[in-house]
Amino acid sequence: MEKKLSQEDIDRIVEMGWEDRTPFDAITFQFGVSEQETIEIMRAEMKPSSFRMWRKRVQGRKTKHQALRSNVKGRFKCDRQRTISNNRVSKR
Repeated sequence: MEKKLSQEDIDRIVEMGWEDRTPFDAITFQFGVSEQETIEIMRAEMKPSSFRMWRKRVQGRKTKHQALRSNVKGRFKCDRQRTISNNRVSKR
């Protein structure tokens, strides 16, 4: 990994990697690390058993791989997230 990341950034990458609805593309967009680099960070930061469980869960998962999603609208946003405009949360 070429880019020097702070411990805070690494912690956030692990958190985002663990979330099922956060695609690897969002991590790449925010931190500039590839999917493979994210996997390496997860491997280094997690217990081996937790890493194996996570890896098994995310392999081929549509929500973790932007290209596998069928109804992507806009950028890295859960379809249940409310629309935010002018600092006010719109009602459904």
